[in-house]
Amino acid sequence: MKIGDKVRFLSEVGGGIVRGFQGKDVALVEGEDGFEIPMLIKECVVVQTDDYNIPLKSTKKPSAPELEEEEEVEEEKPITYRAPEIRGNDVLNVFLAYVPQDVKAISSTAFDAYLVNDSNYFVDYLYLSAEGNSWTLRSRGTVKPNMKQHLEEFEKSALNGMERVAVQLLAYKDDRSFLFKPAVSQELRIDTVKFYKLHTFQPSDFFEEPALIYEIVKDDEAVKQVFVSADDIKNALLQKSVQDVPAKVQKKQHVVKNEIVEVDLHIHELLDDTTGMGNAEMLNYQLEVFRKTLEEYKQKKGQRIVFIHGKGDGVLRRAILDELKRKYKTYQWQDASFREYGFGATMVTIH
Repeated sequence: MKIGDKVRFLSEVGGGIVRGFQGKDVALVEGEDGFEIPMLIKECVVVQTDDYNIPLKSTKKPSAPELEEEEEVEEEKPITYRAPEIRGNDVLNVFLAYVPQDVKAISSTAFDAYLVNDSNYFVDYLYLSAEGNSWTLRSRGTVKPNMKQHLEEFEKSALNGMERVAVQLLAYKDDRSFLFKPAVSQELRIDTVKFYKLHTFQPSDFFEEPALIYEIVKDDEAVKQVFVSADDIKNALLQKSVQDVPAKVQKKQHVVKNEIVEVDLHIHELLDDTTGMGNAEMLNYQLEVFRKTLEEYKQKKGQRIVFIHGKGDGVLRRAILDELKRKYKTYQWQDASFREYGFGATMVTIH
């Protein structure tokens, strides 16, 4: 640094021209007002232009050679794209969504189908539908990270051909290293009757309009649907009419460890015998035990309860989380300790 240099200050706004020095460590800087300000040399940086104030843009029109030179410089700049990432979004979450174009005219409106990619991965996809054993490709492409992709628009008249759909996925990052994700191939049964019911379409984080959303991948796990046939429901109702209590309940008390209540919701831990019970009836019984447990401890603020539901197809876990979101909004819940329960338990705290 020498007398006459232009400097700007590092620790505060401003700068000026060096007019002299006080010892080895202090420079005398003349600002715009004409006053000299003593400033530590280490707090100043020499600049080539007066960039501590915003310079006025030149009104001089560049000559033709100058324009050509600027264009050549711009052409040399590399064009790069790096997909935006969200912290904590390296787990794969993909959803299939149906959005009515006019929710107020639900009986006649057309619909839009979307694939929602709530992750930091690129996702290549196939979206298909089936009639019998014949499959038809409806859409294919790539969904960028943390984006949604429009798949198609369809009218109510097309619903009959959409009772069985499938989604196949490949997840990757093309501009950096990443954790490997297995390929996904999921078949779904679409209840087309829902498209005629207003309450089917619910608010979500992905759309301004209400939407019907199916989970394809949840936290890196492919979500499998459990299909309950009409015959299963009929047999369950007939069995219930003959026998009010379809199986003998085990008299098993809740286990308490370190002031945490543990409730094992595996059906074989709740009932001695499940003969004559269908999938839907067993699920309802497990949820009833879940509700009764929360009712029993509702006055004990701060009480922690671990519900062991297992990993399986994830049906019971999703049903429990749905109950918590709808009926127990004031309670807190989270995945229970992986060390003790693996991936198959949810801890609820009473509030």
